[in-house]
Amino acid sequence: MQRRPRGLNAGLILLLSQIFHVGINNIPPVTLATLAVNIWFFLSPLKPVYSSCLSVEKCYQEKDWQRLLLSPFHHADDWHLYFNMVSMLWKGIHLERRLGSRWFAYVITTFSLLTGVVYLFLEFAFAECMGEPDFKRSCAVGFSGVLFGLKVLNNHYFPGGFVNVLGFPVPHKFSCWAELVAIHLITPGTSFAGHLAGILVGLMYIHGPLKKIMETCAGIFSSNNGYPGQQYYFNNSGYSGYQDYYPYGRPGYQEDVRRNYDAYTAGLSEEEQLERALRASLWDRGWLAPSLRPDPCLPTVLQQRQARGQLYK
Repeated sequence: MQRRPRGLNAGLILLLSQIFHVGINNIPPVTLATLAVNIWFFLSPLKPVYSSCLSVEKCYQEKDWQRLLLSPFHHADDWHLYFNMVSMLWKGIHLERRLGSRWFAYVITTFSLLTGVVYLFLEFAFAECMGEPDFKRSCAVGFSGVLFGLKVLNNHYFPGGFVNVLGFPVPHKFSCWAELVAIHLITPGTSFAGHLAGILVGLMYIHGPLKKIMETCAGIFSSNNGYPGQQYYFNNSGYSGYQDYYPYGRPGYQEDVRRNYDAYTAGLSEEEQLERALRASLWDRGWLAPSLRPDPCLPTVLQQRQARGQLYK
């Protein structure tokens, strides 16, 4: 194991500040462990980046298959680590609550291995179809392929709405494709095949046989409704722990209503948070009409809904 040379790693410092801002107790265990492993391997990599990156030449031709395990957890620099882990932080919080900690750990492990395999297949196919042997020598490292797979899952479990990609509103279900193109327009040196591999693995899980195969291999537990799942729960005091979650007190219940996963945003959506901040600012300046000012007799969320209904009449 080689220790990374000491120096100012602004990306790492910013990542740690983001983690502590969210709060350790507010981060589910598998997500927290994933962050910790990536940070650990950044500070003390098992091998130099060039010796842990993934390529057809190194893996297939030279039989260095350990790179499939090493490449997702090594990063080129502190900013590479920062952007990947901040994305992991928010995706992990939502998905681990939705899937349960054990199944989410299984998904992370499977995606980490399978994304590398699909990446090798894509690079080999590009090299053969285009007659460009350089694709076989292209070497990729980092967790971003897995993150693109998780983004597909996140779009599936939390549909609706739009995201802003390069200034254009994109429907949430197409955002992974838009971001795939946008990233390579902004930073051409990133691995297109690595990110595409993650999207394809995510699609195999959602629309293909991957989830069923994983359930069959797991045997003792699965992520479907027949398995109650180990859910992570939170409260406003910061206490966190585990519980076996049965919707409405019985296993096998089909949950149709979208549950609230924004525990530390007081149950408000992004739209409601923005509207609340805007109205508070206008009120402070004396620009808000008296009829739109918060009614102290109403609970907070009802205040927002009352104000929103008056604003959009």
